[in-house]
Amino acid sequence: MTGSRELQAAREHAGERLDRFLAEQLPELTRSRIKRLIDDGQVSIAGAEVKAGLKLRGGEAVAILLPEPEPVAALPEAIPLIVLYEDSHLIVIDKPSHMVVHPAPGHRGGTLVNALLHHCRDLSGIGGGLRPGIVHRLDKETSGVMVATKDDRTHQQLARQFKAHTIRRRYRALVHGLVQNQQGTIDRPIGRHPAQRLKMSSSTRRGRRAVTHWQVLRRYDRDRLTLLDLTLETGRTHQIRVHLAEMNLPVVGDALYGGARLARGLADPQLRKLVEQLGRQFLHAWQLGFIHPESGADLEFRAALPPELQHIIDYLEQKYAPSTPDAAASPPAVRCEPA
Repeated sequence: MTGSRELQAAREHAGERLDRFLAEQLPELTRSRIKRLIDDGQVSIAGAEVKAGLKLRGGEAVAILLPEPEPVAALPEAIPLIVLYEDSHLIVIDKPSHMVVHPAPGHRGGTLVNALLHHCRDLSGIGGGLRPGIVHRLDKETSGVMVATKDDRTHQQLARQFKAHTIRRRYRALVHGLVQNQQGTIDRPIGRHPAQRLKMSSSTRRGRRAVTHWQVLRRYDRDRLTLLDLTLETGRTHQIRVHLAEMNLPVVGDALYGGARLARGLADPQLRKLVEQLGRQFLHAWQLGFIHPESGADLEFRAALPPELQHIIDYLEQKYAPSTPDAAASPPAVRCEPA
């Protein structure tokens, strides 16, 4: 998307920051690109350049000049990909743990973007020089299904689906603690942690609404572990990890939010060894569904739990099988088989 745009701020936008207004109105643009546009003087009101923190009065016409997408800075790398689906508009992959989605300081190579540039050679440039084709992301240590786009129209249409919360995203997580209810919803805003810049938190003045639905699949009572199936209504940074940690249910293996520390307290030495050897959090995006922007087809993709996660579940299932009625339930409850 290039050229000029004019957005009309409605009365209900009074008091809202300009950068947040633009992020809501232009979901196809990353927040960093919006900031660059403002800093470069490409955003104006009544012909005057503005600051990102400007509070809108409501009723203003905001003019935005969108230059040609910057040249792709990331380089193609021959990194193997697990491709679940691909056509001329988009590609769906099963991202492994420990793979960063896009280049950033400290991760200039070996990312999903580097791999996609080698595999596709025709990615959309709308995500910016370091994020071509990227519509959403998974944390470095989170594995599972992701979609990337190959043209600007597909990118924009999928971005709108994410903004409208119509994308279907389901995760599996093993957490420390016994969840009492069978299902529930966490509706708490998430923003940057006020003191620890690497973390996100609900204790922030600038949080954005975040909604996570959860359902219990298994309770491993003697080890005080619970296996959850989670559905994202929104997609904030670290959303599941933050929501669960703030319920005192940190994801197993999550070093940032307390899960790795609790692993040392597991009484079962074999289970403790399995968890400590993970080197990642037990969080996997096992299902992704969306409407294909061009064909209109309702697509859904699944990715099985990686072996290191399934190995832990298999151990727990075997351990609890003789004495736990729940263990007689069907295997699909704890396995994610590709569709």
